[in-house]
Amino acid sequence: MVRQQAVPGDQLPTEAVLAARFGVNRHTVRRALAALAESGMVRARRGAGVFVAMRPVDYHLGGRVRFHRNLELAGRVPGRRFTTITARAASPREAEALDLARPAQIWAAEGVSTADAHPIAAFLSVFPHAMLPRFDEALRRLASVTDALHAAGISDFTRAETRISAASATATQAELLHLREGAPLIVTTSINAAPDGKPVEFGTTFFAAERVTLLMRPD
Repeated sequence: MVRQQAVPGDQLPTEAVLAARFGVNRHTVRRALAALAESGMVRARRGAGVFVAMRPVDYHLGGRVRFHRNLELAGRVPGRRFTTITARAASPREAEALDLARPAQIWAAEGVSTADAHPIAAFLSVFPHAMLPRFDEALRRLASVTDALHAAGISDFTRAETRISAASATATQAELLHLREGAPLIVTTSINAAPDGKPVEFGTTFFAAERVTLLMRPD
């Protein structure tokens, strides 16, 4: 039923069009689509249609956190789009994670990560403002946390801790990730630290559960 040249993210024709194309009734088409959905080959989005599903990405949670490298090792083309980069006051939780005395200013960066141009995760990362006074400019220019930290003089950083939980997609997250509202998300909350142990990033990532498999193994 799916054309050979279809790729993940492609929208399938309507039931009526498929029924006419293959000379069957719509009930037969509906059953075939249900079977494809059960096997994970297609995904239905309420009010939008049926789409070719994406093969889940193996995402490595190791000591060194490198989004682009992770995706490249999985044979995917990485992408990252920042929707906002702003300076604001740190919340109590953010100040604690970054080991900052309150009140403290931080850089907050939100956006979407993609694999082969398909959204796989929404993220919020915060960074210490005093340590990285012009970090927003580097982040906008380089579109990479690793490269922006390098530009700020932090040549290396490692994962200090990660907590993994689950959540349901909010309306905003569903729109960003092209999911239905309430779809399952894998949530990782991480602290990354410079070689001297000082936290440089506190980030929360909301992975689309149907598109990502978290992989844990020694670096």
